[in-house]
Amino acid sequence: MKSFILSKLENLTELMEFVLLDFADVPDLQWLLFGLFLVIYIIIVMSNGLIFLITKLDPALQTPMYFFLGNFSFLEICYVSVTLPRMLMNLSTQRRTISLVACATQMCCVLVLGAAECLLLTVMAYDRYMAICNPLHYPLVMSRKVCLQLVAGSWISGIPVQIGQTFQIFSLPFCGSHLIDHFFCDIPPILKLLACGDTFVNEMMVYMVAVLIVTVPFLLILMSYGKIISTVLKLPSATSQARAFSTCSSHLTVVTLFFGSGILTYLRPKTSHSAGIDKVLSLSYTIVTPMFNPLIYSLRNKEVIAALRKLLCK
Repeated sequence: MKSFILSKLENLTELMEFVLLDFADVPDLQWLLFGLFLVIYIIIVMSNGLIFLITKLDPALQTPMYFFLGNFSFLEICYVSVTLPRMLMNLSTQRRTISLVACATQMCCVLVLGAAECLLLTVMAYDRYMAICNPLHYPLVMSRKVCLQLVAGSWISGIPVQIGQTFQIFSLPFCGSHLIDHFFCDIPPILKLLACGDTFVNEMMVYMVAVLIVTVPFLLILMSYGKIISTVLKLPSATSQARAFSTCSSHLTVVTLFFGSGILTYLRPKTSHSAGIDKVLSLSYTIVTPMFNPLIYSLRNKEVIAALRKLLCK
């Protein structure tokens, strides 16, 4: 009995690293996937970097809407840099191990930045609500100081919650498999490895945090757009309606892409989780959305296009 307990303890102490399987099930496509994701990463960094740059340099874009957009683009660069470089390294070296500390750190960063993105998208919806529904009070309410406070709050608010959630998950013993069937350390695949402990508390905490940080902001955004649509439909001319809708459609598209995949990942029943679906959904909100954000915002925004032309001509 004593030797059995000692062997179990040894197994627990030995498990100081995991293996991220990512796309190991398609060995013939490793270099193709490496090239594809490398190009995607370069596109995300350069395109979001351009948006961030023009919102800081162009005098015509010194408004709250573009201040939030610039911060959002910077957040997207940080968000994708937590997962893609590690995946690129795994694909190129075929060495997929990640230490327990590195795995916990990656998960915590993904959760903190994901929470910041949810809150910042909510702030951007509030900005559009104030601009369209309360235009007379807009310059007073959305002052530079208020904008800075809203952005700082978006970045900071999720940190204590997500650090606590990460600590709780990694405080349980991992005595199951050390193979993570995913391309980064995310909550659903990690919870599958907790064979020794009762994961009910962790699963309930995941749902509670997801409701607090994902569902509540999403509902606030829907309420904001409900008010916006009601106000826009009361505008006298079709031109005014089209202009108001054009300033909101880009943001609404990004909200749908990000929140849709996020809600399906963290709020769907455990029984419906599968590695394949989890990977597709995670690719959607960690890679696809950051890649299309600059395209969505620039194509439907004449001021952004003009600022980009001005920057490129220089």
